[in-house]
Formats: sequence, structure tokens, C-alpha cells
Amino acid sequence: MTEESTLLSHTAVKDETSLTYMLKLAAPMVVAHISFTVMQFIDRFMVSRLGTEALAAVLPAGYVSFVPASFAIGVMTSVNTFVSQSLGRGDKKACSNYCWQAIYMGLAYSLVTLAIMRPAAPMIFKALGHEPAVAALEVTYLRIMLYVQVLAVFVWASSQFFMGVHRPVIMMYSAIAGQVVNVIANYVLIFGKFGFPAMGIAGAAWGTFVGIAAGSVIRMAVFLNSDVNANFKSRHSLNLNFARMADLLKVGFPSGIGLMVNIALWGVILFAMVGQFGNDALAATSAVLSCVNVSVMPVVGLGTALTAAVGKSIGEGKKDVAIKQTSVSLRIALVYMGLIGLCLLVFRNRIMAFWSSDDLVISIGVKMIILAAIYQVFDAATLVYNGSLRGAGDTLWLAAVSAFGAIVVLGIGSMCLVKLLPQLGALAPWIAATLSIITVGVANRWRFKSNRWMRIDLFKRPGPEIPIRDGAVIQ
Repeated sequence: MTEESTLLSHTAVKDETSLTYMLKLAAPMVVAHISFTVMQFIDRFMVSRLGTEALAAVLPAGYVSFVPASFAIGVMTSVNTFVSQSLGRGDKKACSNYCWQAIYMGLAYSLVTLAIMRPAAPMIFKALGHEPAVAALEVTYLRIMLYVQVLAVFVWASSQFFMGVHRPVIMMYSAIAGQVVNVIANYVLIFGKFGFPAMGIAGAAWGTFVGIAAGSVIRMAVFLNSDVNANFKSRHSLNLNFARMADLLKVGFPSGIGLMVNIALWGVILFAMVGQFGNDALAATSAVLSCVNVSVMPVVGLGTALTAAVGKSIGEGKKDVAIKQTSVSLRIALVYMGLIGLCLLVFRNRIMAFWSSDDLVISIGVKMIILAAIYQVFDAATLVYNGSLRGAGDTLWLAAVSAFGAIVVLGIGSMCLVKLLPQLGALAPWIAATLSIITVGVANRWRFKSNRWMRIDLFKRPGPEIPIRDGAVIQ
């Protein structure tokens, strides 16, 4: 793969503010996110064949493992920011060096997490009050997933690199390949096919390990191949650079904390608050969240692509282009999420009937879907402005607003609504969740419109001069 053979070649797209440009940049990310969602569904279906205890164990164990991982993933998003801005500045060797620094830090963090959480696993699930049979399965699954996260560091860092240099197709193909391997490995190891012993829930975790290993090998092989090395010196930039590590942490630490707090609080608060109203309310919440989580994946991919686009434009000194790219992406997201919201409203009864045959679950879920439909467009704004502001390095603001939405609006708001308006029942936490998303979306729009992000300078060290032209082209 040569530099000119990337998805966004000089001849393919000349206007970086066009709808075509943003769709081409975002499409591979959208496909990768959707394929991951499909893989998760298949994995959970396979585990469900093992019985109720296995199904009850795999979700909380996976969730517990993801809480510390979410911090690393949040920090890794800064790789996209620095790589895309370095690309815009013409400092291509820095692009690969930032990726290596993220790998070094990620490996150290994941090994420390493994050393702490592996022996603590039984205490974690005992504290959650889970039944002994379920807790034993959770411990098994969690411990293997901690090993998975050591390998996942290569996936997280290299994916952000390829997105930052505007080569998302590489990330897409490697992601799909890894997910296919994961599904096959799960089938073989869970049920004991082709001479392998049936490992049950442990097989599900080791299947994920094999899939992540495949994805890591593919990404790193491309990262180190002769073409990428010729353009970005990926084989010659392995040196430790503590200044660049500090750069990544300065921008990425707020993102990591924000994502970890969000994951923890949204899971704990929403499910804990809804859970007090019974299993019917909890089942309805799970069904509705499963729907909206799938629907939002394309906009998540669009936001990641926007980070790369805005970062490159800022690196080139073309902040006006970054504004136009954000505007185009917002229109795409609003139209898509608006249609999703309309579909949720129109088909809410059929959607709940697909998930459950229990009339009470359906009745509760239908009301929750109405709230989910309301916040769709605000969620679109949240994700788009998140991507744009992250490309500018404005992550401290994003973390602060996200924490406010989760802690104050969702957390305290849920408790107040439950206490003051008990007649709302399980809808009270959902109303608070809706208000949280609206608050964050409006706040991020205000921040972007204030243009304060334009004053952020991530590179206070001198860099190569970049000629500013009216017509932008992809390098």
C-alpha cells in the first residue's frame, strides 16, 4: 500500500469539507463498529446456549473488565489527535512515534491492572453479592479477559494511528478479520469442536483472546510493513519519548477518566436505580439499551473519523475547514439519528414485542423507548461535537461536562426523581438519563460555537512549516 493508494486519494476527493469526503473517511469506522456489535451479539448467543448461569456471568464479568480498560481506551483516543495534527504539520515520523509511546504506556498499564485485578477477582464479585455458582464463572471469565487486554493495547493504539493518518480501511479490514476469527474460535472452544475440549465460558474468553491476537498481528504487520515504514518511519521510531508520552497523557488522561467514569456510573446508576423496581423494569431497560446501542454505532464511527479530519485541518492551520467539517458531520448525524428516533416512536410496540412476550415488560419498555427517541438528536450532537473537540485537544472540557452529566444530572437527578415523584417508577432514571444526554449535547455545542478550542496549541515546540492553501488535499 503506497501513500497514494489510501482510501482518500488525491483524485478521489479534493474538497475536505464535502459530504463525500466525510462519508468516505467515516464509512470504514462505521462498518468496523457495526461488525463489532454483531460479533458481540453472536458471542452472547453462544454463551446463552450454556445455560442461565453462564449468561448471567458473562455480562457483568465483561463489564467489570471493561471499566479499567475504558480508561486506557480513552487515553488512546489522544493518539488520533496527535497523529492527525502531526500529519497536517508534515511531521510524519512523529505520527508513528506517538503510536509507539501509546503502546509502551498501554502495556505498562495493562500489566499493572492484571497484577491487581487477577487476585482480587473473587472479592469483586463477592462484594457484588452474586450467587457462588455465578461468581465462580465470573472470576474465570474476568481473569482471562485481563490477559486479553494486554494484547488489545496493540489494537487500540494502532487503530488510532491508522485513523489519524486517514487510512481507516486498514483498521476496518483488520477489525473484521479479528472478529471473524473470534466468532470461529468461540464456537470451537465453547462447545469443543474439531478435537478441542469443551471449555464453556472459559472458551468464550479464550476465543476473544484469539480474535484480539489475530487483529493485533494484522494491524502491527501493516504498521511495520515497507510502505507504511517508508512514509512514517514506523520501524525507526521505537525510541522512548517522555515528552510525547506527556503530550498523550495531558490530552488523553481527561478522556480516559471521563470514559471510565461514564461507563461505571451509567452502568451502576442506571441499572441500580432501575433494578429496584423489579426484574421486569430491568429486562425492559436491557432491551431498550440493546436497541439504542446498536443504532448509535454509526455516529460513534463518524465522531472518530471527525477527530482525524479536524486534527489534520488544525495541524495544517485551517481551522475554518475544521468548522465546516464539523457542520457537515452534524447534518449527517442529525438526519440519521432523527430517522432512528422516528422509527423508535412508530415501531416501539413491535420492538418490545420482539424482545419479550411479557405484557408488563412490553408496557414499561414502550415508555422507555419514547424517551430514547427524544434524546436521539441530542446524542448525535454530543457525539459529533465530542469528535470535533477531541480533534482540537479540548478533552478537559469534554471530561468535565461528561462527569457533570453522569454524576449530577443522571446520578443525583435519578435519586431526586425517584424520591420526589415515586409515581414515575422505573421511568424516573430514564428521564434523568434523557436530561443528561440533552445537557451534555447542548453544553458541547456551546463550547464549539464559543471557538475557545481554537486557542488550544498542542505543539508548543516548533514544527515544520506547512503552506496554507485554499484547496485542501489528503496526503
